[in-house]
Amino acid sequence: MFFAALIFTFYSAVIPPQLAVQLVPWDKAEHFIAFYALTGLAAAAFPRRHVLIIAGSLSCFGALIEIVQGLPFVHRDKDVWDWVADTLAIAAALAPMLLVRWRKLASQKNIDR
Repeated sequence: MFFAALIFTFYSAVIPPQLAVQLVPWDKAEHFIAFYALTGLAAAAFPRRHVLIIAGSLSCFGALIEIVQGLPFVHRDKDVWDWVADTLAIAAALAPMLLVRWRKLASQKNIDR
């Protein structure tokens, strides 16, 4: 599912905007929704990967999309704020996972005492 969603996200980002699926009327919200979902799927697909590796990889993927959109033959507009929305979505999706992990670590340290 993760790789299918990754391919769909990239495809949707490089096709003409009028052909892309529009989830909501605001572009930044679409980026947020897509990368929030991608992050959850990535965390499920790679449970042993550290969440910061997942975050960095997906943020780089978001930056790659913006670079490709800036190419003249793609006929899309690159926007650094789209990448910011992607990265904020990644952080929002991973924050609860980090909190759970930190809580487990803290409780293990208390048990060891």
